[in-house]
Amino acid sequence: MTPVLIAALGLLMVATAFLSGLFGMAGGLILIGVLLALMPLPAAMVLHAITQMASNGWRAVLWRRHIRWRPVAVYLIGCALALGAWSLVRYVPDKPAALLLLGVTPFMARLMPASLRPDPESVWQGATYGMICMGLMLMTGVSGPLLDTFFLGARFDRRSIVATKATCQVASHLTKLIYFGGIIDQAASLDPVLAAVAIAASMLGTTLARRLLEAMSEQQFRTWASRIITAVASYYILYGGWLLLLLAQRSVAAE
Repeated sequence: MTPVLIAALGLLMVATAFLSGLFGMAGGLILIGVLLALMPLPAAMVLHAITQMASNGWRAVLWRRHIRWRPVAVYLIGCALALGAWSLVRYVPDKPAALLLLGVTPFMARLMPASLRPDPESVWQGATYGMICMGLMLMTGVSGPLLDTFFLGARFDRRSIVATKATCQVASHLTKLIYFGGIIDQAASLDPVLAAVAIAASMLGTTLARRLLEAMSEQQFRTWASRIITAVASYYILYGGWLLLLLAQRSVAAE
């Protein structure tokens, strides 16, 4: 990869880390789309995992006083259960189905009765969301807006939401790194210079977002975070539906 392209990716990583540092979401989705367009899937997934671990890990350090450790612990239990089930089933959906699943789940969470709506302080909900989000991470490389919807259901303030979600995401992306970096051989060719730029850029973008998050009101945070989730989920549904339509047309043409 040329120095110019590495520099351009570094600037993109600063921008996406800034977005995630502000709202705790969306930056990773934008970044994975660009990486998949430029690199082979295994290398893109490994670089994305490294970038997101640096971004989320540094975000957790910056806001460490606001981390709610009980939801983190319960979420990790759900992740471990998902890994156990995954090792037995090894189900891999096609891309359209995975995208539609990612897009639909946040809207399903919003339609639940008040007694069942997302609550990170609930033990059974934390474990359930941990299992689902880890399954989505292993199937698609991202856990999508579902985890964002889950944490927005909390009675936490914006700092606690960002910090606690970031801590959970470090574990999720570490699992993705192990999977794509340890099992898929092509991922070993990742440029170490690019990996170092990714880590530095992610930490920089996250740091730059801190002051703006401090200045933002709780209402502004939740309003814009909800809008971002809706936009991202809608994109997943439209893109997944479009791919499904293309597959159906090809199937008809083949007959």
